[in-house]
Amino acid sequence: MPDGGVAREVTAPRADARRNRALVLQAARFAFEEQGLGVPLGEIARRAGVGAGTVYRHFPSKEALFRAAVVERIELFTDTARDLVDAEDPGAVFFRFLASVVRLTSRNKALCDALEAAGAGRFTPSPGAGQDFDEALEALLTRAQQAGAVRQDVGMADLRALLVGCLSMERARAAGGSQAEAPGRMTALMCDALRATPTVTKLPPEGEKRNESRCEVCGAALAVARTGRPARYCGGACRQKAHRARGRTRRP
Repeated sequence: MPDGGVAREVTAPRADARRNRALVLQAARFAFEEQGLGVPLGEIARRAGVGAGTVYRHFPSKEALFRAAVVERIELFTDTARDLVDAEDPGAVFFRFLASVVRLTSRNKALCDALEAAGAGRFTPSPGAGQDFDEALEALLTRAQQAGAVRQDVGMADLRALLVGCLSMERARAAGGSQAEAPGRMTALMCDALRATPTVTKLPPEGEKRNESRCEVCGAALAVARTGRPARYCGGACRQKAHRARGRTRRP
């Protein structure tokens, strides 16, 4: 019996600690989702029904609590991307996944803040979580590019910047309450900008010569032809890309 009493005395505080941690984390998820990083820890403690000291015992800083609150959703995105990497029609899968990430994240201020801060290098969701998400997303991007569905000149830096910008615009439009455009308008424009097309608009580099001919695919300067028709492409690789693009546009 004495042993049982000791066991109960040891186990009960541990059970209370686990319960309090779960309450704090649940309250933090809802508070961060509504207000983002700006929510005070005192507000989270009030929602959880515990004292501020209890919050600090489990999470030494607001950043640590914020990280714990958002990492689960980021890991879910990562797992979903990994499951889709071998799916058929990689182009359609890539665009659907992007649209889902924007739709779900734009409703969650915490995730918006996390992705924005991660893109600027100011925040890491957890050791490896951010890198895992980037790698899974890059795998989807690479397969979509290999299938000819996404522009070849798009990299992960471009994609992260587009995601963060799209999230910001979708949230701003939703907060404005405008009914002029359907929800997801910015997402559709982002996806259209990523799609592979026969020609890609490129800004001319500074100092470009007015009469200089440039490759129709990559925009590189072309050598002046001494005889015959002027060249249209800088080499065989760009010529093949243009040929494949024309073939896609001719398909019914």
